[in-house]
Amino acid sequence: MLTLAIVSLSGGQGKTTCALFLGKRLAKEGWPTLVVDADPQHNLTTYLEAKVDQQPTLLEFLKKAVELSEAIYPVDGKDNLYIIPSDDALDAANEYLASSGAAAILLKRRLEVLKDTFKVCLIDAPPQRSQICLSIVGAADYLLIPAEATVKGYGSLVRSIDLWKSMRDELKVSEAELLGVLPFRDRWIGLTQSKESQLSVTAMGEEVGREFILPSIRESERYKQAINQGKLLSEMGFGDLEYPFDVLVDLIKGLIN
Repeated sequence: MLTLAIVSLSGGQGKTTCALFLGKRLAKEGWPTLVVDADPQHNLTTYLEAKVDQQPTLLEFLKKAVELSEAIYPVDGKDNLYIIPSDDALDAANEYLASSGAAAILLKRRLEVLKDTFKVCLIDAPPQRSQICLSIVGAADYLLIPAEATVKGYGSLVRSIDLWKSMRDELKVSEAELLGVLPFRDRWIGLTQSKESQLSVTAMGEEVGREFILPSIRESERYKQAINQGKLLSEMGFGDLEYPFDVLVDLIKGLIN
């Protein structure tokens, strides 16, 4: 099982959008795919319409309070797609992970038992440096960093890279590699990219290397419409907007095959 953490240390950077569409695309390819909603805001759980009222979630999974199968839910209407959901109670996981003394490796240990069950595991991280985030980076084989094509997005990228390098190079608690940076809400007016987007994406390339900059998710209301309707963009007739996910699927295939 390849574990891909979707991390960015600011809100509104496209983490959940990426996890949602990429998870659906991988499942459509026929690969058993697990998405883990590790954000206490639990938007991914909401978008995938996981019914978790009074049911086990990621918090219970981390604590080993339930059998593994009780915390994994099939996504209705989506073959090969499963979710470990979250809810407001996930905030308590930060205290639990801190007290465990093993925050950076605990989620990785929990996920090990699933390595032969799923082909890919996608983890949607919270938008701040927290014990949960440390555990996610520690569990990942690869990091995908969405970053808004703005000054704020560039700052989020820098903080995310600093966290990853600290855990990998200094603390030695992560073996994750960088899969790529995904510019989000890249603004174009007709055939012309806005100056802010252009400068931001260029700065991102200088920060991580241009070879790690993936095709942008352009600013478009179509993504929101697809989320609200529970569909892929291609199912709505906007397959061209799915190109960034086509590229990601091909990258992931190359890592697995």
